Amino acid sequence: MRLEGWHLIIIIVLALVLFAAPKLPGMARSLGQSMRIFKSEVREMKKDDTADAKDGSGPVEGKVVNHPRSTTPDSNPSEGNETQPPNRA
Repeated sequence: MRLEGWHLIIIIVLALVLFAAPKLPGMARSLGQSMRIFKSEVREMKKDDTADAKDGSGPVEGKVVNHPRSTTPDSNPSEGNETQPPNRA
């Protein structure tokens, strides 16, 4: 006789019921608690996303102004005119 997929499922369920019966309520409680936490986190993430979209603080493109290593047309770094950033000691 050949074992098929549904035979194995029945054997696993019977083994769980026979050997892990005292632990089943605890496992179900733990699974339910994990699902509640997961749902609340997903709800919170959706709420955060909609709040971010409403306040208009999306990605902004900007330019670096007064960068210490920026080169101007009158100063060439190869000439030694490069300005060093101030020491913050």
